[in-house]
Amino acid sequence: MPSKEEVIAFIATQSGAVDKRDIARAFGLGAAQKMELKALLRDLKDEGVVDQRRRKVHVPGTLPNVVLADITSRDADGELIATPVEWDQDAHGEAPRILLKPAERGRGPAPGLSDRVLVRVEPDDPEEGVGYSGQVIKLLEKARKHSLGVFRAMPEGGGRIIPIDKKNLGREMLVPPGAENDAKDGDLVSVELTHQRVFGLPTVRVKDRLGSLASEKAISLVAIHAHGIPNVFPRAVMAEAEAARPVSAKGREDWRDLPLLTIDPADAKDHDDAVHALPDPDPDNAGGFIVTVAIADVASYILPGTALDREALLRGNSVYFPDRVVPMLPERISNDLCSLRPLEDRPALAVRMVIGKDGRKKHHTFHRILMRSAAKLAYAQAQAAMDGQPDDTTSVLLEGVLRPLYAAYACVKQARDNRQPLDLDLPERKIVLKADGTVDKVIVPPRLDAHRLIEEFMILANVAAAETLEQKKIPLIFRVHDGPTLAKLSSLREFLATLDITLTKSDQVRPSDFNRILAQVVGTDSAPMVNQVILRSQSQAEYSPENYGHFGLNLRRYAHFTSPIRRYADLIVHRGLVRTLGGEEDALPANTTVEMLAEVAADISATERRAMAAERETVDRLIAHHLADQIGATFTARVTGATKAGLFVCLDETGADGFVPAATIGQDYYRFDETRQALVGDRSGEMHRIGDRVEVKLVEAAPVAGALRFELLSEGSYVGKGRGKFTPGRARPGKPGFGRPGKAAPGRAPSTKAGATKRGPGRAAPPHAAAEPTTHGDPEGSGPVSTRSRKARPPKSRPPKGRKR
Repeated sequence: MPSKEEVIAFIATQSGAVDKRDIARAFGLGAAQKMELKALLRDLKDEGVVDQRRRKVHVPGTLPNVVLADITSRDADGELIATPVEWDQDAHGEAPRILLKPAERGRGPAPGLSDRVLVRVEPDDPEEGVGYSGQVIKLLEKARKHSLGVFRAMPEGGGRIIPIDKKNLGREMLVPPGAENDAKDGDLVSVELTHQRVFGLPTVRVKDRLGSLASEKAISLVAIHAHGIPNVFPRAVMAEAEAARPVSAKGREDWRDLPLLTIDPADAKDHDDAVHALPDPDPDNAGGFIVTVAIADVASYILPGTALDREALLRGNSVYFPDRVVPMLPERISNDLCSLRPLEDRPALAVRMVIGKDGRKKHHTFHRILMRSAAKLAYAQAQAAMDGQPDDTTSVLLEGVLRPLYAAYACVKQARDNRQPLDLDLPERKIVLKADGTVDKVIVPPRLDAHRLIEEFMILANVAAAETLEQKKIPLIFRVHDGPTLAKLSSLREFLATLDITLTKSDQVRPSDFNRILAQVVGTDSAPMVNQVILRSQSQAEYSPENYGHFGLNLRRYAHFTSPIRRYADLIVHRGLVRTLGGEEDALPANTTVEMLAEVAADISATERRAMAAERETVDRLIAHHLADQIGATFTARVTGATKAGLFVCLDETGADGFVPAATIGQDYYRFDETRQALVGDRSGEMHRIGDRVEVKLVEAAPVAGALRFELLSEGSYVGKGRGKFTPGRARPGKPGFGRPGKAAPGRAPSTKAGATKRGPGRAAPPHAAAEPTTHGDPEGSGPVSTRSRKARPPKSRPPKGRKR
């Protein structure tokens, strides 16, 4: 075994982070010594000698060889200087500066000040005054030089701009006569600042008209333009899509006689997965099943390096709004050639899995096939047939197809229950729109066994894909999810202690530890609060070419394979599998490296977060429009977050999120109690905490920004004796503004969650989307996710957000 000093010296000589395998290989350690090495590294980490990120270690205060950075300044020679986005300043002091080397003319991205970039770095000479030099390998986000808002015309000419961002609520901008650029009242516009005054409104000119918001059907336009989501396909992309022709059966197995079914939401247009199951006839596997999952063979239409491929990578994923879908692929591909329509021949990539009677997968094989879906069923339709109410379509499928599917699900559910993935219980809401695009109602659809069946089969297929590519040593993009950070675990323990609930003191927690706590509070008033706080303690799932497992699903390896129509990550996995089956033109190129996939993974992780934010904000705006004419109405709600600034509440009826400024809560001074996750009155000891049921009154709505402000009508519970005498039972005066009294600035209003099972128009995402919600083809059950930075941040001071696993 090497000494600690030798290990530290080796880590310091590496240009980036190293893992245990690298160290073992460098010192020639065998399998028997790896446990000793693991203990040695743990000691070094406890002593603060090394830092650990995921499963890799590096010397504290140093950068890995690829880093996400923001360009902050220029040096004396005009060269760009960047600083890492993630840096522990408290532990390591000021963040190191990275001198960016200029790219050769015409090659590589051309970044500028305030841009966010992916940089390959190497240590520099300390005498130069810059810790690192680097080369930009990807430009992730251009600096925003323009603002978006809604134009409101004035009778005398010109107008005002109403900001669409909650952070800028109340900060209107003035458009002088002649600077309207033909903008009409109600238009969404991009404006350019022309003059900033010390007093008075800033002056701007309209640069672009982006569309009219006269109809609520256009509400999603705001998020599309605010987040820079590509929503128009270039001509070259459309030309390739229109020129595409159905794939022939050459080189494929003919599985058209197998009665595969698609089971989706009733309004789904693209059907990318089909399933089938039957009892295993092998006497050595009595009680087992053969489960088949067939996925649309998108790789056969989207070849690497084509215009369609480049556009799909740019978009990263489809974006689902209540009133529209911004697809990753043109409809000619997504809704036609690749959609597994009933009774039509379609190419597919199928995995056949043999399941033991204990529900565990014994082995699997992948096949390129030609299939013909036997029927297209909705979740409720399939469930009704199993519950004794078949219709004309399901009656002929019930005995031979549906019952074996459900029997196979009952079998694999045993293995899931034994595995114990994180099992959060958070409601999933769906927005129902009227014909004119306005909100009709918000419902909580029932959770059916049909949903769970598809989820489990998709998880099995995703695991099989990851195992196959890993075994064949073909690079792939994993779907990974790290466990909670030590800081978040510590905060969670303190909070749970206030409820007399204990969390294991070990730093190595498992999903089962959280499930035990969730089981303790089932049916109690504190259940919603505990579910929310555990959700916020989780890390964010992401894409990575390096595998460090999926904590939420409690799986060692996991990849996205089942939704290539709407996710680019799945398309990469498909190409890898095609390569294992002897494909060439539509396979993953042989020169693909882990470094190349690292860039792709960073890019599509960013587009996923962008889509989540856009979906959430659109739902906020729709519901704010829906409630705008109900000022003064009272609602029952639940407190979902507490900060120094006030309380976040979620209405029971609609799921709308809003803010109650602390300054408007009664006549006491309320302080934020971090441990209790509550606001506590100085004099009265009155407490409002996460999970409390309250009554609130709507006092202000800003539909364009999707912000709601409420006044608290309910009294809280009382702790201690407060700091002085005070008589409870007083009036709660309302105060103006979305924040501090007397100001029209927005408080921090949380967002309603967007996304849902087999996402499509009108689906609202569950608050636990972080744990990778129950999405068809992305069924990561109740695992967790969210927060862009991996820095340890207590989960307490943030409003709940929809998160996607």
